[in-house]
Amino acid sequence: MAPRLFADTTPLRSRDFRRLWVAGIPTVIGANLTIFAVPVQLYALTQSSAYVGLAGVFALVPLIIFGLWGGALADAMDRRVLLIIASCGLAVASMLLWLQAALALNNVWVVLCLLAVQQAFYAINSPTRSAAIPRMVPADQLPAANSLNMTVTQVGAIVGPLLAGVLLRWVDLSTLYLIDALTCLVPILATIRLSPIPSTGTAGGASRWGLAAVLDGFRYLAGNRVVLMSFVVDLIAMVFGMPRALFPQISHESFGGPVEGGTTMALLAAAMSVGAVAGGVFSGWLPRVRRQGLAVVGSIVVWGLAIVGFGLACGLAGGHTGAVLWIALAFLAIGGAADMVSAAFRSTILQEAASDDVRGRLQGVFIVVVAGGPRVADVLHGMAAAAVGTTVAAAGGGGLVVVGVLLAAAVVPAFVRYRVAPIPSESDKV
Repeated sequence: MAPRLFADTTPLRSRDFRRLWVAGIPTVIGANLTIFAVPVQLYALTQSSAYVGLAGVFALVPLIIFGLWGGALADAMDRRVLLIIASCGLAVASMLLWLQAALALNNVWVVLCLLAVQQAFYAINSPTRSAAIPRMVPADQLPAANSLNMTVTQVGAIVGPLLAGVLLRWVDLSTLYLIDALTCLVPILATIRLSPIPSTGTAGGASRWGLAAVLDGFRYLAGNRVVLMSFVVDLIAMVFGMPRALFPQISHESFGGPVEGGTTMALLAAAMSVGAVAGGVFSGWLPRVRRQGLAVVGSIVVWGLAIVGFGLACGLAGGHTGAVLWIALAFLAIGGAADMVSAAFRSTILQEAASDDVRGRLQGVFIVVVAGGPRVADVLHGMAAAAVGTTVAAAGGGGLVVVGVLLAAAVVPAFVRYRVAPIPSESDKV
């Protein structure tokens, strides 16, 4: 029973994948310190969720541009070299964020511009890393490898905010940025030790990494409605249903937390990832699901309903912590588990469709959707909260998710009907 219930660790037998995976543990924790620190610093400087939401614009533009271009670069050059370059850029950006905080510049626009630089390098690093994994492990181990990666990412999203909440009792925000900068050195050292991952593409010149290459990736994507719909439904889920830009205001106004962040803010920031990690640890059942399109739609509906519950719980808090806070956190955790299931199936659908010479470009589109969607949500939720309050912004967004994904499923029923061939059991192979 256990092998079907718990995550498969077989991909860790690959030396290169193991190095990249282990290096990712401190890296994602450090990155989440910055993810925690930026909105807290912006809210402390302005006491406005609109400015916190504005960070979504400054992050979204480089995510789109460099996510798509970075995916083309990942198909055109040695992915190991590109990972080293991107990791160095992330380290420099984090160091500059530390410097502005340590010098107490207290300038919103400096923080936002440095965030944009950091997101540009992240947008190059992420699709390159994802496109490199199929060259490190056999095809039948890809679902397990992706599950392991997502679990580490979500563990970092738990440990990072909780660690930040604890550290802020003794240190200031600049220390969080500094820790992130130091952890960025780990993947640089790990990537240097990887085997070369040269391009398998056949095109030459600028066509391998320029606009033409990006457009080729979109043409490839447009020819596969199932993969395209996997992006569309995720955009619906994230754009309307991701309330993270509201966390500083909800922490302060609904649950009486300090303006500068603190434990309540940390719990809100980590709750989704708690559910996602639980979903990843107990992911052994996922390969047995054949109707993956239907599973994606179902998990997104659960996500939307969970966010509705979260918004309503925050509306009942009335400035007091206690049982209502834990109810709100429970709804976020349920949403996180549902999102993990959705992400696992969407990643599998994408990997089955992509050949290696376009995998980087499709992963570039994937990172634009996965990371860009929540950034759009930051802007929309920030403006909505300023206009109608956090309760309506969060709960209303969750309701729009449910309606939107069901409409999308009705418009493209081929996505709901999508099936994969069953994975043969060990007894079948004998």
